[in-house]
Amino acid sequence: MADLWWIYSKPVPADGRELWTLFLQCSCITAVIGGLFYNWMFASLEYSWHLSVAMAISLSLLLLLTLLLVHPARCVFSMIMPTLGTKQGRKLLFSACIMIAVVNITPNIVSNIKTILQVIKCICKNSSDSLLNSTALLEKVSWEFGNAIQENIHPIYKPMNGHFRFSLLQNSSLIYEKMHLAGEKISREFLSVEVLVKNSVGVANRLAAGFFVLYICFESTWYLKNYLTNLRFDNFYITKKLERLAMDRRAAHLLVGSSKKLIRPTGLKLSWEEVVPCLLQAMLVTVALMLMLVVVAVDHFAFSVADTVVRKAAQFSAVPVTLSIKYRVSAGVSCIVPFLFKVFWRPSELFLLRDFNRTYHHHLIFSSARCRISPPTPPNPSVLLVVGLLFCILYATVFLETYARRLCRRITASFFPSWEEKRALHLYRKLSRRHRKE
Repeated sequence: MADLWWIYSKPVPADGRELWTLFLQCSCITAVIGGLFYNWMFASLEYSWHLSVAMAISLSLLLLLTLLLVHPARCVFSMIMPTLGTKQGRKLLFSACIMIAVVNITPNIVSNIKTILQVIKCICKNSSDSLLNSTALLEKVSWEFGNAIQENIHPIYKPMNGHFRFSLLQNSSLIYEKMHLAGEKISREFLSVEVLVKNSVGVANRLAAGFFVLYICFESTWYLKNYLTNLRFDNFYITKKLERLAMDRRAAHLLVGSSKKLIRPTGLKLSWEEVVPCLLQAMLVTVALMLMLVVVAVDHFAFSVADTVVRKAAQFSAVPVTLSIKYRVSAGVSCIVPFLFKVFWRPSELFLLRDFNRTYHHHLIFSSARCRISPPTPPNPSVLLVVGLLFCILYATVFLETYARRLCRRITASFFPSWEEKRALHLYRKLSRRHRKE
């Protein structure tokens, strides 16, 4: 492995064997990167597979030529891998989480809301049917009651017309048409909002992902530029070159006395200056996790409400409505007429109408098996597993960022050993001046 890395980090291969070894190394790297790039574009960013394949092949060929011919480009590319463990890599993971939420969680929420609206539409339609049927019942009752009033004992007291006049809506198709149009309008609005949100977030996520990838390349290039132009940049590590230089000049006490201000890149200990940024980044990841949990909670809540509404709607029983009419009236004459009847030995006569006592039954129906209601969609557990795994990686990168930066420095030092000696000499002189002042 040391020999392979030595060949990879050399500016120019020494012979044909090293050239072929470098070519095979670059070919393997570009093949892996091309496959990952295709999967990222097709599965995560949802590009077409034609475009994904074309972009992956083009990137692989360009990357192969660049790595094979340009020595600093190999250094920058090697630093991109550990840079993925820094905040730029976390931004890419955040972008993936947002895309997963948009593609999988948001449509599930909208689907459950549509189910709730379908139940409401079904209840409104069936209740309107029952209401129209109840008006027909009232018409029947009115005519029967009017006929009972017409059936008088004495025709001279018979009313001219004992029927009630009801103005009923005989054509119910108008109501159904309006309800159908209202439901279609709501469905179109939901669909347009869903498509708009999905497309907008998808485009924004693609732009953000492309920006983050370019920024990672820029950050690695910026690090290499500062490393090669600024001797003080990221130069506070106790490296083997610095230890060897101090031992040769019999100044090992400089490293011991300044050990609190210097860091050994091979150790696991983190300085306080390195711990504080990690804690701040962990807080930001926690805020993002809370927001994602809110979206997941909304998904579960929408499914729970939709499932409850569908089950309760199926359990709706017909509501019985009873209409009871009791009618009794008597008609008599003035006080003189009964007196005359008594004089002529005729009994006092009350003109009684027949009693009307009837009961009518009706049922209000709120749900029907003919309603087309899509079943509620439960949350996908695999999506939650993927999101949880991504956030675990995010938390891991928070504390691995320091080690990733140390690794970036070791990579640049292996690619430019002569410049690393200059940096070690600069740090040694700085420690010597500080020791003399103290």
